[in-house]
Amino acid sequence: MALTTPATVALRKLGITFELVTYDYDPGAERVGLQAAEAIGEPPHRVLKTLIAQVDGKPVCLVLPSDREASMKKVASAFGGKSAAMMPVPDAERLTGYKVGGVSPFGQKRKLRTAVETAAMGETYIYVNGGQRGLQIRLSPADLLTAAEAMAAAIIA
Repeated sequence: MALTTPATVALRKLGITFELVTYDYDPGAERVGLQAAEAIGEPPHRVLKTLIAQVDGKPVCLVLPSDREASMKKVASAFGGKSAAMMPVPDAERLTGYKVGGVSPFGQKRKLRTAVETAAMGETYIYVNGGQRGLQIRLSPADLLTAAEAMAAAIIA
């Protein structure tokens, strides 16, 4: 597995401190984020998943605990829109340059407006995808916000 991805390059360029953690990705897992949390031995609320959605037809990035679901009503509100929906997988992959199961909030082909669930801000450290399946990045929630140029928002159901 390559430990250098567009996500790790972006973080290094910004001078963000992070650690990489690898695990055996299970393509058959029902919920990839939960499988990642179990594989690295961390509680699911600390292992965040990255989702690509659309608010009023415009793409956005959502980062939330792997054991929670996004509320489309709250997502729309967080971005000042009227409606939100998940982006179809092929569109999300083309837009970010990452395969689903390996989407990172960093180093995407196109920089998207990003919201991180506020519940994650209380953690000492969190994990987000490192840009490929089986690779997680451990960093502080504050560094996640800085590096992703994200806002903290209540986006979970």
